[in-house]
Amino acid sequence: MVLLKRSFAICLFAALSVSTASAQCLSQGEARQAVASGKAASLGSMKGAAGGEIVKAQLCIEGGRYVYRLSVLVGGQVQTKVLNASR
Repeated sequence: MVLLKRSFAICLFAALSVSTASAQCLSQGEARQAVASGKAASLGSMKGAAGGEIVKAQLCIEGGRYVYRLSVLVGGQVQTKVLNASR
């Protein structure tokens, strides 16, 4: 049982590492430029879709599209959400 739990934890960690490794997050200047050029939505326009209070936000390129990787406070808990920001 312990071995099964450890195997699951290792697989989960590997899956999370792969998903974050495939995202290339932009600097603040690059993010401003992407929004100003109309390629990406502004963070303000995404607030309603976040479903809570945005605590942290990064604009990234993932799978050839812009996404916001958000930390959102929902019901007293912080959740990670990924929202499509491509225009």
